[in-house]
Amino acid sequence: MSPRRRALEVRPEPRKAQKWRVPLYEDVFSSFLARGGETVRRIFGEGSLFSPLLFEKFFDPADAFPLWEFDPEALLLPGHSSAAKSAAINWSQSDNAYFFRSELPAGASNVNVEVALCGDKGRVIEISGKWEEKEAGGENWRNNQWWEHGFVRRLEVPDDADLMKMEACIADDVALEIKLSKNASNSHINDGEMKESGNV
Repeated sequence: MSPRRRALEVRPEPRKAQKWRVPLYEDVFSSFLARGGETVRRIFGEGSLFSPLLFEKFFDPADAFPLWEFDPEALLLPGHSSAAKSAAINWSQSDNAYFFRSELPAGASNVNVEVALCGDKGRVIEISGKWEEKEAGGENWRNNQWWEHGFVRRLEVPDDADLMKMEACIADDVALEIKLSKNASNSHINDGEMKESGNV
């Protein structure tokens, strides 16, 4: 049975948007995680797309990361089996497109996950959302200590990606999938098809 996919709108962000200006440091994160509840641990815990510990060492998820320059088996946090890592988060590429798939933490699958293009010339994919149900933080929660209210992961877009042909969706309410077509004259990717990573 084919997975159910809910398309996400990919929206451009203003070049000088005032957000993610407060950096998340390791000692601050450790304290936050220690006093946080179950939802916080699911969102930011080991193995989550939004965890600062995703890439071998502490890395602020609000900083753009050149994901496609690395192999997932070499980059993802050690300690999980290869099968578990590839099932949770994976990325790959073909001659025609880049593919990204990540299981969403239980606390993130029930909230509004947003995908935006931002940064210089819009070459950063920004995946964010608000995990806190309360209204605390308001609309400007991204401007301050954002981790107290929401989550983010920012990924650099490869130079040969066609930003006009980017697709994002939630598959079966549990996974985020992104496809970036390449700027290739012989591209024959079907724009209506989300290709699952691992089958490239």
